Amino acid sequence: MAEIKNYTMNFGPQHPAAHGVLRLILEMDGEVITHADPHVGLLHRATEKLAETKPFNQSIGYMDRLDYVSMMCNEHAYVRAIEKLLGIEAPIRAQYIRTLFDEITRIRNHLMWIGTHGLDLGAMALFLYAFRERELCMDMYEAVSGARMHATYYRPGGVYRDLPEKMPKHKQSQWTKGEDLKQVNEWREGSLLDFIEAFANDFPSKIAEYRTLLEENRIWKQRTVGIGVVSPEQAKAWGFTGPMLRGSGVAWDLRKKQTYAAYDKVDFDVPVGVNGDCYDRYLVRMEEMSQSTRIIKQCVQWLKDNPGPVMADNHKVVPPKREAMKEDMESLIMHFKLFTEGYSVPAGEVYSAVEAPKGEFGVYMISDDSNKPFRVKLRAPGFAHLSAMNDMVKGHMLSDVVAVIGTMDIVFGEIDR
Repeated sequence: MAEIKNYTMNFGPQHPAAHGVLRLILEMDGEVITHADPHVGLLHRATEKLAETKPFNQSIGYMDRLDYVSMMCNEHAYVRAIEKLLGIEAPIRAQYIRTLFDEITRIRNHLMWIGTHGLDLGAMALFLYAFRERELCMDMYEAVSGARMHATYYRPGGVYRDLPEKMPKHKQSQWTKGEDLKQVNEWREGSLLDFIEAFANDFPSKIAEYRTLLEENRIWKQRTVGIGVVSPEQAKAWGFTGPMLRGSGVAWDLRKKQTYAAYDKVDFDVPVGVNGDCYDRYLVRMEEMSQSTRIIKQCVQWLKDNPGPVMADNHKVVPPKREAMKEDMESLIMHFKLFTEGYSVPAGEVYSAVEAPKGEFGVYMISDDSNKPFRVKLRAPGFAHLSAMNDMVKGHMLSDVVAVIGTMDIVFGEIDR
């Protein structure tokens, strides 16, 4: 029998399980990993530098394109940084709307994660199940912002507009006929809040379907239990946040520990793991979807009971209403200047972080009293997680590398920035 020699192997950036343009240089002893070296930078778009060349309010859309599965959560961190420097606060209704859509975004992210993670490990059906519900979350995004992904819905001082009173309906087509159309539009008869409430009431049964597909499947457990084990001490030392940290048993969640928006006014639990392996991180994310559903229901009820403004009454940062622009030349000029020149932000520095679906997403910003940020530095959770790749896969088989990449839930837009 021929002797097995050490060899070096490229994993990615064209690999379907690389979740973007990740390139891993794997040193192997047969099929066992002895060293893994992540190479990043293939998607670098200089987002931080671009944000420093534009007025503050023109970079909100860039945040959507960082972790492009957690759009509004990224916007939230950036907008909160501007609000802290300006010394303004969004109205309470806007805070509840932000909380609502942060959790809708968390569900969207975790649905994408469980679908692709399952696909990576051979669970084909789950991808189709998860995208069925993700489509409904995209409809919620589209209803408030006009875009299914890159919303630019959060603005300094509040949100772009209040929640619509009507939901768009599906029309007759070759795919929807007769009773099918009536069933498809059943949740769309009322407002967006009615639609979200119907989704939140139905979603727990869908989570149970995902669990049935995976947790009773011995192949899924063989691929995840005991793989990529991270102790609580290691997780903290490596700068893990989010489900990667909580999967190792550390109950750290910014929504509880450094609360923001309306999280101090809603009731929810922070799930934590025990063993710190891929399976525990899977369980944490599944339970997070259930907790997000709890928060969504509370926000919907509050928003139905409490109408009010969704933007701060501050003409320095808030554009005039469209009705005013049609009748008043001064309002039209103010609107034009606000979106071309922006506004000056008092000198200072600030760090603003949110509990994004993948972990702590933070924005460090310095203002020099001009209309553009002097410095923008983004703290992406995936970057810290990827740095632990070598330690997590060392001693595992080549096929386990795929499971570890999947459990990190990495998106390269935020890692390369």
